[in-house]
Amino acid sequence: MNQTKGIFFAAALAAMLPQTYGSIERSSLLPTPPMGFNNWARFMCDLNETLFTETADAMASNGLRDAGYNRINLDDCWMAYQRADNGSLQWNTTKFPHGLPWLGNYVKAKGFNFGIYEDSGNLTCGGYPGSYNYEELDANTFASWGVDYLKVDGCNVYATQGRTLEEEYKHRYGHWHQVLSHMEHPLIFSESAPAYFAGTENRTDWYTVMDWVPVYGELARHSTDILVYSGAGSAWDSIMNNYNYNTLLARYQRPGYFNDPDFLIPDHPGLTADEKRSHFALWASFSAPLIISAYIPALSKDEVAYLSNKALIAVDQDSLAQQATLVSRDDTLDILTRSLSNGDRLLTVLNRGNTIVKTDIPIQWLGLTETGCTYTAEDLWDSSLQKVSSHITVLLATHATAVFRISLPKGCSTVVPTGLVFNTASGHCLTASSNSSVTFESCNGQASQIWQVTSSGAISPLSSAAQCLTATCGSVGIQACHSSKSDAQKWTYAVTGNLKNAKTGGCLTEGLVQLQRCLDETNGQVFGLPSGVQLS
Repeated sequence: MNQTKGIFFAAALAAMLPQTYGSIERSSLLPTPPMGFNNWARFMCDLNETLFTETADAMASNGLRDAGYNRINLDDCWMAYQRADNGSLQWNTTKFPHGLPWLGNYVKAKGFNFGIYEDSGNLTCGGYPGSYNYEELDANTFASWGVDYLKVDGCNVYATQGRTLEEEYKHRYGHWHQVLSHMEHPLIFSESAPAYFAGTENRTDWYTVMDWVPVYGELARHSTDILVYSGAGSAWDSIMNNYNYNTLLARYQRPGYFNDPDFLIPDHPGLTADEKRSHFALWASFSAPLIISAYIPALSKDEVAYLSNKALIAVDQDSLAQQATLVSRDDTLDILTRSLSNGDRLLTVLNRGNTIVKTDIPIQWLGLTETGCTYTAEDLWDSSLQKVSSHITVLLATHATAVFRISLPKGCSTVVPTGLVFNTASGHCLTASSNSSVTFESCNGQASQIWQVTSSGAISPLSSAAQCLTATCGSVGIQACHSSKSDAQKWTYAVTGNLKNAKTGGCLTEGLVQLQRCLDETNGQVFGLPSGVQLS
């Protein structure tokens, strides 16, 4: 991400919130997304000392640690049900007979960092002591145990002192932020607050929480939990649900803050091999946290191999930390793209359907607009290379995902942010029609729904590249791009998701596709745009 974009992003959030040190200001605390292990999705409250020592031993010997999975994190239910007489937390001595300081030393001796769980309420989700009104004491306790990563959940939080529930969460997580920021060695702060506002028809509170979590912490669980090992339902549907939520939030991510769609579950019995690989590939394309929740000692060689894929881990850990965004979507295929720090372009293609699919993807869809160029595309699953000048052909099995890293030769390095402009509440895509009007329609994979956004703020459909999205008397259409109409054809994109016209000051609004007064996080005015679009 370029420096100007980072400044705009930080300034937009800083204007909303009082702060001391924000993660987006101090990206060195977590410059790339975390990788490691957490017990919850696989074992829930069935955790003990042996599980974590065996996990550390296995990850050190099977190559996962050396591949980058260097964190061992405890989730809920590690505690005793009562605090000590001095108010400090105590570990369950039956589950952890040697104690958590001993366990922390054990995993660190194996080359891992040590993480732990608490809750911002008076009780954790499992009914153990929460940290409400004990934040400073608990933070110092964790530090004394060698902890450097803290997940704070949001169970049992209730509005107090006249606050709304969203304001209460902001108050509590803001206090945690203050406590952690002033420690001699601040802990990485994983926030679960947004997950408690996801899934509602009116998304204003969810959007509002997402506005402040990048300032308070380094990563945030934004939606529903991934399906646990013993849970009822489809594991693939659960993965797709969290994947879809993540596609709505790319504008928030940058080095120092990461959207977290929850754990990788590679040993879940309800997943096919292609579904497991897709889960990993999609999370890597997002530069999402790669936290495995599985019985590590029993993972198969194939499971360890795909989780250790160096090329995909390099994408996940890329220093630009740009999240892949949707270029195209129809009933079967999702096509996503993003840039990488060395200038390469990523192409990720997901087959959500139930049949084998073959498709040709024009390179223009990836924002590569220069003519006469030949690019090199590397398949990140098998390392095969192909030369491409017009399109990339992809053949995908059911629920499989292809990922290509595309090298841009000298003289062909121009990239224009390209992809869907879609409403994040309805999922509808902005669509250009042949009569110069625009509508919001179900996404259909056509070029009329793929838009390019220039650095000057002009927005044009690939189906009619010489025309620009134009504001006229409160309505919106497409007209011939022209410098005399520059303000009417200039749009700015905010971290709140608003797409604002420079001439009218109004915001694009789904419905009759019109401009209305910009409102605060209202459903009809929050949009997803391609990665790489500069935030105002």
